[in-house]
Parts: sequence; structure tokens; C-alpha cells
Amino acid sequence: MGNPQVIAFYITISCIAFVISKIIISVLLYKRWKRKHLVHEDSYSDGKLVMFRSPAMQSLKPDMFLKKTLKLSNKDIIGSGGYGTVYKLTINDSTAFAVKRLNRGTVERDRGFERELEAMADIKHRNIVTLHGYFSAPHYNLLIYELMPNGSLDTFLHGRGMNKNNKFLDWPSRYKIALGAARGISYLHHDCIPHIIHRDIKSSNILLDQNMEARVSDFGLATLMEPDKTHVSTFVAGTFGYLAPEYFDTGRATVKGDVYSFGVVLVELLTGKKPTDEAFIEEGTKLVTWVKTVVEEKKEDHVLDRNLESCPIDEINSVFCIALMCLEPEPSKRPSMAEVVKMLEQTKNNNAVIDC
Repeated sequence: MGNPQVIAFYITISCIAFVISKIIISVLLYKRWKRKHLVHEDSYSDGKLVMFRSPAMQSLKPDMFLKKTLKLSNKDIIGSGGYGTVYKLTINDSTAFAVKRLNRGTVERDRGFERELEAMADIKHRNIVTLHGYFSAPHYNLLIYELMPNGSLDTFLHGRGMNKNNKFLDWPSRYKIALGAARGISYLHHDCIPHIIHRDIKSSNILLDQNMEARVSDFGLATLMEPDKTHVSTFVAGTFGYLAPEYFDTGRATVKGDVYSFGVVLVELLTGKKPTDEAFIEEGTKLVTWVKTVVEEKKEDHVLDRNLESCPIDEINSVFCIALMCLEPEPSKRPSMAEVVKMLEQTKNNNAVIDC
């Protein structure tokens, strides 16, 4: 047998060589990713602008783009929330973007910006809003997204903001939005590595493009989860009325929490009512509790949005049942988002009736 010291030496050298090779491969892969995704990256006196590769960004001059971005004012605001203000950035008659401004100053605000970048870095899916780039400055950060001309599902259902024509959504449109949003969330849960838990699924974070296709947006609370994990321990965050009940007790973010939130959105689509509707607060109940009682009594038509007329009753009842599955108090009894997508597809394509 060989000298133990020599053997140990060769093992050590082999381990070091292995680690170095991994580092080199990682660097090369990162540079390849960067070449593939970046059109432009440059530092300015006020910050750093990064533009990702896409047809929308390819022909834009960075200096001109940044100049227009920094001139955004209150008249350009199209939305706002707890994690930032959204502006419409018009480049020309045919090109416009949505720019989210996140003011810096607290650790959580900076983490929200980092989470969005981390979650959105390489996502390309027809039901998830596209991130085109960002600008990072000492006092604020900007995220540059594709503009969704029809605003959010919330504005269409509840008649505020961008839904200026007082349009209401018919049943085929609502079904299309439900299925599109489900596919987007399913992609986050099952196809992304690491998996992404959104943590703030709600109607105002489901945007609508020019074809009324749903796009899941706002990843300021998103959490990444490795495939071998079942949950991520975190602080309780999200929007009242959409949060799963177990979240308050455990502080654990899981994909089943997103499923519950999506169930609330389905109920919202069916009834046209917000989970924080004043009528529920006055009566000391919740939208979810109200709908569960009605479905158990087979009186779904009594709570269906009055704007919906001549709807296929079997489809409506099936979607009510899918919503209640998502809203099961016990997380393990809720379906996965992949299963939700399958049930919604079966409801439409095969006229299959989903039983509660």
C-alpha cells in the first residue's frame, strides 16, 4: 500500500481541484447568463441601470430611457401599494412600461427589492408579468416591467382605477383569468428551481394584458424554497382576507398558503365581492365563511355576481367546488396548484363536473 501521507496529499489536491473547477464553471455559467439576458449595464452618478434582453428593450438607447424614467411624476402614477408606487413610462406611441419605485430606508424595503429581482431573474412565462430591467440608486430602486394595459383584476371586479369604461367581466373572461393565474402560480410552485412561494396572491396582483390574459405580479414578498423543503419560516406578511389561517399560527410560508389565497380569488371572481367587504365586517363574518355555507346548502346562484347572466351552471358549480377545496382549513387537504390547473381545464374542456 502507498504512503498514507502521499494518499492524503493526492486526496487534498483532488478536492481542491474539484472545488476550483466548480467555481470556474459557475462563473462561466453566470457570464453566459449575463450575455444572454443583459442588453445594457452601466453606472451613472445617481445609480446603476440594468436592462434585460428582450425585443421591447433591444432598440432603446439607455441614456434616453433613463432620462425619461427619472422624469416620472405624480401625473404618471397608475397604482400604489405597501411596497411601492407604480408609474406608466411612455417611450413613444407604441412603447410603454410600468415602473415600480421602491424607496429605500428600511431593511425590509431593500429586501423587497432583492426578493423581486431574485424571484424574477430568469422567469419567462405567459402568465407572469415580465421584468425588463431595474435601476438602483442610493435612496430608491426602480423595477421596470411590461405594462399591462387593462390594469388589475381588482379594478375590473370592483370598478376602480383603470377600468374607466365601466366594463364588467363575463363568465368566459373570468374563467380565462382564473385558469391563466392558476397556470402562472403552478409554474412558480412546480417548475421553478428553487420553487417560489408568492405569499401575496390577491386580485390586485393579477394583472390583465391587452388580450385579458392573466399575469401574476408583485414579488415583493416572494420566498424561494429548495425542492427538498416543505416550508420556509418567515415573518407573517400578505393581505388581510387572503391569508391562510395556519400562517398566523406557524409563521411558515408554504405553497399551500398560496393555494388558499388563490381560492379566495376564485370566490372573488364568482361573487364579485372583496374578502374585506364592509357588509361582512358589519355582520362579523368573512367572504369565505359566507360562501362555504351557501355551497353546502346548494344555493350557489344566490351568491353569484349579479353581472353574470346566462352562465353554464355546471361550470359555475364546479369552480365553486374547486374554490372550496383550495380553502380547506387543513393545508394537507388542499390540492396543489398543478391539480387546480388540471381541474379547471377539465371543467371547461370535458364538461366534467367537480364535486365538493
